[in-house]
Amino acid sequence: MSQFVYKQIIDDLKMKIFAGQFADMRLPDERSLSDTYQVSRSSVKRALMKMENSGIIFKKRGSGTFINPLYIKNESIFNYEGSNLGVTDNFQMHGKKPKVKVLDFEVIRPTEELQRDLFLQPHDFVYKIIRLRLFDDEPFMIETGYIPIKIVQNLDQTIIEGSIFHYLEESRNLAVTKSFLSIFAEPSGTHDQELLHLQANEPVGIMEGIFFLDNGTPFEFSHMRFHYKYLKFNTFVSVQ
Repeated sequence: MSQFVYKQIIDDLKMKIFAGQFADMRLPDERSLSDTYQVSRSSVKRALMKMENSGIIFKKRGSGTFINPLYIKNESIFNYEGSNLGVTDNFQMHGKKPKVKVLDFEVIRPTEELQRDLFLQPHDFVYKIIRLRLFDDEPFMIETGYIPIKIVQNLDQTIIEGSIFHYLEESRNLAVTKSFLSIFAEPSGTHDQELLHLQANEPVGIMEGIFFLDNGTPFEFSHMRFHYKYLKFNTFVSVQ
């Protein structure tokens, strides 16, 4: 049985949750889920543990496992799972995967700020990649990324139309596993309004930061501009 069976269970349970198939907000017990998915109890336990740690469900001793109503109310598009933090691999909304439209792709010299952020020398070069992200045909994010050429030399149009992080993992055996991100909002500009279908009086959400490889190397500085309705980031806090 694949080690990713638990992820398939999570995906299916999340789909059923949003489809309203658990009207009483309670999940079946582990034995029933094991029978339903024809998998071991350990796979079900792992899936439920992941969902609990993410705040999707909670267990009430002696009563069972229940769906967190705030999870349904405030579904986040940030669903990080697996071995990297790539947008293409991890951003979902109601099971929809994002599409990509490349707006700009060029090689430039890094600014002083990029040299500092990515630990580059003035003679280094970076890829500048601007992509529009969509769910089906609905735009939700303008993403501008800067990646040092010395880390990956052969990016092309085909690669950047997909998942750069996944390509890096497959071709170089490197994963982007850490990031430092800032999240804030500001008034939208005409470019935001045109690409994200915003009104002049509507704000744009911003998320920017540095992504790091699993060996600690800064890999990308990314500036992401969101349609405000998609800028929901849920967290689960547990005091031990």
